[in-house]
Amino acid sequence: MHEQPLEGPLVGEDGSVGYRGVTACQAVGISYRQLDYWARTTLVVPSVRDASGSGTSRLYSFRDLVVLKVVKRLLDAGVSLQNIRRAIDTLRVRGVDDLAEITLISDGTTVYECRSPEEVVDLLQGGQGVFGIAIGGAFKEIQGSLSHLPAEPAVPQPVGDITPEPSEGDELAARRARRRAG
Repeated sequence: MHEQPLEGPLVGEDGSVGYRGVTACQAVGISYRQLDYWARTTLVVPSVRDASGSGTSRLYSFRDLVVLKVVKRLLDAGVSLQNIRRAIDTLRVRGVDDLAEITLISDGTTVYECRSPEEVVDLLQGGQGVFGIAIGGAFKEIQGSLSHLPAEPAVPQPVGDITPEPSEGDELAARRARRRAG
């Protein structure tokens, strides 16, 4: 049996790779105390090997490290640990096992899961759907709508003897023109 290094990945007999807590902390930028607390409270449980008593060490997968980094970024953004825990619990209840496969967004208070460019879910409100508006999409939609609608000059036209003909289908303008004509 060969000795495994104290830091870096540990390779199991099946070829799986795990990272000790010290390495996980360095990679993610958190303290060992945070890592230990998050594991004991099941916020982020090491998926390669959990501690099973004195003398054993937890082993985290690469994906576990990604989740740890997301938790740290949410904390850095001002989201409370309680809200982060609620968001992750909501995802787990919905059956999301691989948290590294989803996209989360936050406004510093709540946490949203971005399922697609059009679908965002508020994870702190029981998975209630919210919607996003892609400004670029709205811009193109309005351009398309306006391409066949009349426009008016932004600078007022001088009022003269000749009353402009109302545009086709503009009944209100036709009524005004008739009133002015007498």
